[in-house]
Amino acid sequence: MIEDGTAPRVVLYGRAGCHLCDEARAVVVRACARAGARWAEVDVDAPDPAGRDLRALMGELVPVVEVDGVRQGYWQIDEERVVRALVRGVRTS
Repeated sequence: MIEDGTAPRVVLYGRAGCHLCDEARAVVVRACARAGARWAEVDVDAPDPAGRDLRALMGELVPVVEVDGVRQGYWQIDEERVVRALVRGVRTS
């Protein structure tokens, strides 16, 4: 959640020390800047507030990027695919 209580449209799941996660972060930053969308990063190795075992769910796939809860890619993230997903599912609130 962002300070104003809204959920980010893009979530990057990754882990510390992951060079692919660093590359994916740069892609997400650019894509979200282009589309004017908010994003958040979740460490799959940290305890999840919702109680999910993120390490088991996506540990070998990181980085994983979701837009509006739909997986858009893993390992190598395609910036254009993320932007298309953001434009296709534009939120009004």
